Amino acid sequence: MAPSNDRFRELRELLCSYTVTGYAFDDTEDRRGVALSAYLRQAALDPARAAEAAAEIDDLIETGLFSDEISDDVDLLPRINPPRGKTVESCLAVIGMHLRQFLVEPQTPSQSPPQTAWEWREHFPALRHLLAAYFYQDFSLEYSSHGEALDDYVSDTSESDLRQLADEIREFLIFNESDQLLKQSAATLGLGVLPPQGVRLRQWLTDVRGIVLHQSQG
Repeated sequence: MAPSNDRFRELRELLCSYTVTGYAFDDTEDRRGVALSAYLRQAALDPARAAEAAAEIDDLIETGLFSDEISDDVDLLPRINPPRGKTVESCLAVIGMHLRQFLVEPQTPSQSPPQTAWEWREHFPALRHLLAAYFYQDFSLEYSSHGEALDDYVSDTSESDLRQLADEIREFLIFNESDQLLKQSAATLGLGVLPPQGVRLRQWLTDVRGIVLHQSQG
């Protein structure tokens, strides 16, 4: 678990995006790679994230990657693999350059579906929490039905978070036009069980959204 004074919290989130490359560094000074592009599409929704990540990169480089002062914080960061002839520090400097360029010329938030598994999870945090924490593979060991699991979630969730979930489900269904894509994306977010017997996944999520909306309105 990250400490409360997590020094490189946003940088860690950024580097987690590099799961798509196997944590290989794929950016150049002239081009943003797959992982950084995914991060910046999400940062377009909240540019302060990119500013924080850039500041944390500067902090890390100035303090020194191998400094005892930050060793515990650095241990929490995913390890990116620099290409031959490059160092982790030089890779982070390139990322920082792209972040600052992004802050000078902000992107319009994308209207397209996420393109990596990290981006799906980042874009739909409330839905991810619902599916991964309540409808995981062994959920039947704790709940007797989908309805019981959903009731448990609703009873412990604020009205604002319920409204966020309803909004996310609506967008999630729009992004996943085919049932096959919907199934894959739901699994990416942590869904580990089939919907209730006789109910298709799209209909079940629509029903969940209706229940959540009703609850959020008291």
